[in-house]
Amino acid sequence: MAEKRDYYEVLGVERRATDDQISEAYRKLAMRYHPDRNPGNNEAVVQFKEAAEAFEVLSHPEKRAAYDRYGHAGLEGGGSPHFHDISDIFSAFGDILGEGFFGDIFGGHGHGARVHHGADVRCEVSLDLIEAAHGTSKVIRFMRHEACSTCNGSGAKPGTRPETCRYCGGKGRVVQSTGFFSLQSTCPSCHGRGQVIREPCGQCRGTGFVQKKVTRKVDIPAGVDDRTRLRLQGEGEPSPDGGPPGDCYCSIRVAEHPLFQRQGQDLLCQVPISYPQAALGSTVEVPTLDGRENLTIPAGSQSGEVFTLKGRGMPDPRHHGRGDLHVQVYVEVPRDLSPEHEETLRRLAEIENANVTPTRKSFFEKLKELF
Repeated sequence: MAEKRDYYEVLGVERRATDDQISEAYRKLAMRYHPDRNPGNNEAVVQFKEAAEAFEVLSHPEKRAAYDRYGHAGLEGGGSPHFHDISDIFSAFGDILGEGFFGDIFGGHGHGARVHHGADVRCEVSLDLIEAAHGTSKVIRFMRHEACSTCNGSGAKPGTRPETCRYCGGKGRVVQSTGFFSLQSTCPSCHGRGQVIREPCGQCRGTGFVQKKVTRKVDIPAGVDDRTRLRLQGEGEPSPDGGPPGDCYCSIRVAEHPLFQRQGQDLLCQVPISYPQAALGSTVEVPTLDGRENLTIPAGSQSGEVFTLKGRGMPDPRHHGRGDLHVQVYVEVPRDLSPEHEETLRRLAEIENANVTPTRKSFFEKLKELF
């Protein structure tokens, strides 16, 4: 499979392009590669779809943020943006490109009442850092509307059927002519549906939909960060007028780890060592995402010094490879000393010519010296 082109390159805009610049760039490409302007040109159809896919991501703030951070990998989880056929693009972006762009100007594709995408739904899933590092599969649950089983989604009482709207003739839109201009608007009688329900279904109250809990399995790629959003295409609300369904956006929540602090794709781990280990050098066992590993501490290491284990951090979902694990050592001072330990440290202090606090006296001894 050919590697996807960068969406900014597809539209020919810079990464800091404004929403208006992105919309204008897409409009120009859509006009250039529109199938009606390029009959029989399969390459134009491919470029037409590619431009629509790029615009679908870069015109959406959340999708654009995920793409800027993770590239095409940030759009995985329910499939990257994809249009099954040209009509999907027409129904999705007809309002952006203008009322008559697909029908009046080029003919054919834009006739009839315009359908709309269903609304998007949202859910959350929680991971620990190890799951985020290796990737995992999770079962998610969310609420959405589905076709009413009582009326089979018609909205009409069983035994009856919706009637064609007499006001618009079933088109869902009405046209008003004023001089040289014609204005289209949604039919005020059927609200764009093209049908009128005289006897509504008692189960769904004429909507044709009832709310249900949906269970889905989602594959989470390795290396995702907290607040990453995965898109499950077509798992959102159904369209109210027969258009494509919305999407489900699954927000990832990665819990804090007791040992590792995440810094992008790098990890930081603080490891305590003793004064002799720091002064004389030692080999200590440190935790990694893949298990324990030995780390050599050279003699004379200072408290707060950082040692890096290459490739032991988080995977990068955009590229191959992993971040690094930074191990910061700090000298741990013992709180309770045995007499032998204290005597040894005092001899060391004398050798280093260090001024240390004398042996602690009891409260009554101090009191006796004062009086």
